[in-house]
Amino acid sequence: MTLALSSAPTKTEPHQLALALCGVGKFAEAMALLRAVLDARESMAEPLLVETLNVAAAAALGLNQFADAENYWRESIAVKPDFVEAYNNLGILLKGLNRLLEAEEMFRRVVAIRPDQAQAYNNLGAVLYGLKRLHDAEMAYRQAIAVRFDYAEAHYNLGIVLYDHRRFAEAEAAYRQSLAVRPDCAEAHNNLGNVLRELGRLSEADEAYRQALKVRPQYPEALNNLGSVLKIFRRLPEAELACRLAVTLRPNYVEAHNNLASVLADLERFAEAEASYRQALKLHPGYAEAYYNLGIVLHKLERMAEAEAAYREALRINPAGVEAHNNLGSVLQVQERWEEAAVAYRQALALRPDLIEALYNLGNVLKELNRLSEAEASYRRALAVRADYPDAQFALATLLISMGQFEEGWRLYEFRYRKTDFIYRKTPSLLPCPQWQGESLVGKSLLVWQEDGLGDILQFSRYLPLLKARGAAHITVACLAPLRRLVAAVEGVDAVIDHQSAVDRALEFDCWTSLLSAPLHFRTTLDTIPPVDHPRPVESIVEPWRARLATLPAGHRIGLVWKGNPQHHNDANRSLPSLAALAPLWSVPHVQFVSVQKGQGEDEGRSPPAAQPLLHLGSETADLLDTAAIIAQLDLVIGVDTSVAHLAALMGKPCWIMLPSQGLDWRWMHGRSDSPWYPQTVRLFRRAADEEWAAVVERVREACAVEFAVPLVSEA
Repeated sequence: MTLALSSAPTKTEPHQLALALCGVGKFAEAMALLRAVLDARESMAEPLLVETLNVAAAAALGLNQFADAENYWRESIAVKPDFVEAYNNLGILLKGLNRLLEAEEMFRRVVAIRPDQAQAYNNLGAVLYGLKRLHDAEMAYRQAIAVRFDYAEAHYNLGIVLYDHRRFAEAEAAYRQSLAVRPDCAEAHNNLGNVLRELGRLSEADEAYRQALKVRPQYPEALNNLGSVLKIFRRLPEAELACRLAVTLRPNYVEAHNNLASVLADLERFAEAEASYRQALKLHPGYAEAYYNLGIVLHKLERMAEAEAAYREALRINPAGVEAHNNLGSVLQVQERWEEAAVAYRQALALRPDLIEALYNLGNVLKELNRLSEAEASYRRALAVRADYPDAQFALATLLISMGQFEEGWRLYEFRYRKTDFIYRKTPSLLPCPQWQGESLVGKSLLVWQEDGLGDILQFSRYLPLLKARGAAHITVACLAPLRRLVAAVEGVDAVIDHQSAVDRALEFDCWTSLLSAPLHFRTTLDTIPPVDHPRPVESIVEPWRARLATLPAGHRIGLVWKGNPQHHNDANRSLPSLAALAPLWSVPHVQFVSVQKGQGEDEGRSPPAAQPLLHLGSETADLLDTAAIIAQLDLVIGVDTSVAHLAALMGKPCWIMLPSQGLDWRWMHGRSDSPWYPQTVRLFRRAADEEWAAVVERVREACAVEFAVPLVSEA
């Protein structure tokens, strides 16, 4: 907005001299000159008085004497009620003082007197926009354009209103019209970029921001916005440069510090990202988005208490932050604060009932709380919002299978191939031959691909003879080295190879499958789980281990395994802290213990405490066939949820498995002390939510005493 001052009269008057002084910024001299004249204004002619008052108001404005400026303009209007310039100038002053309703009145007076004055409509639109009366502002800007179609500023302002209305296509047209008249307007190029970004036309948005920077190379907003688009394009080094330039040009640019931090987080430079977020918060302590983003970085750095504090601060500033509620729940969930996590997820859902991530997360928490029907309902709500949500599909699948609802569970379990964070997703792209979907196998060559852990292959190896019975001419199993000798002895298996060989030869096979798809294709129910033909290693494999076991004193032989694969997602919960956790078992007399621990925990097995006599054989085994040869000569295996437990159960050897309270594997189902997959073989010792492992081990000790009919030895 600019002041409107009338032209000077033909002869030199005091107000003309004062106007010239105002033009060079000498407002005090101009005001001194005019005061002498205005003291005698009663004798001045009306036209001269009006012009003098107008210039005096401008001088007072230049001196920041706002009350005087307002009084002079109001006096000029009193003298000349149709004095358009005074209404316009007073409106500009009042807008600057944020007295918007009074400013609106002034500009409406202007358009009433001069309906052909486009600038007045534009000024009126600006005031109405400030009053958040967007529809009225739009009408004012459109009226300005109707009066003067080539009015670039009005088109630009109209674009702002339309953008706020989220009428992006119309906003684009408005900005383009403004640029057609004034192509060197950097702000219009920048705002056009924002519209194009909202429309998903990112390449065009990129170009618009670059046009803004051609017009004004040192334009922080355009640099920051360009950085945002480059971040979406995953052109992260360029995005970082753009954002760094923005904060260099304007060190207090809060949004650019936040954006730079987000780019650094995507580059996994989390310490730098944290520093940038904290700089944004130093500049703007009430910046909820920066606290939220800081929480994400701290979460990734596994600084959970700090992440929780950041999310809570974001929510204190903005209680309606749906994503912050959800992420707070995730942090609490990692800390196993299940009830609090459920509250956070429910708060997110109260704000946005269709937030599928919160519905999925809530389902996971409810499952850990053993509220299974509620967990199922939460997963189903997520799938009602988005039927192809693979995380919820897979979670519901494992929940249903663990509840014995096999038919739907196995069907949904196939969605594991759609989960982006699962290794399964890669399998179809690695194997160009078709995936078996349950059709006839008569005369076909079948590749069975191991995509899960060792224990999974052992559990579902019972389906290999059934695949052969379906008519498969040749079955090749691709599996890890520890399984190969064992799997090669399974009925129906013609060849065993490694995974790379399977990839190289994939086109030689008619189709491929995973054993974990077999229950679906064989329509397995809880009542039709295929029995196991207990494998036994040949004598030549058993004999060397018989000599090793013969060194034990007389007594029942119990195999032990206390740790699983450290790469397993739930290993922190399923593995025992150390071998020392099993110390109470040593109080059972006439029992000898054999360690079949392999990998993690081997060192403890090799050097047990003196009070824990133990024959450690795990380190000497080459693969699971050696382990099977040892297990064949034991009376019982006690362990955590690992492949050794599956191997013992598969062999028909009594096996007692200690299960964690969190992250329970679906294979062991819920609320059972046995397993339908290994009837009369497996006994489950479940750790309750409020229990330590010591309580579980004590129950195992008591069971040993009963099993072997010996009295318990009290511990001192």
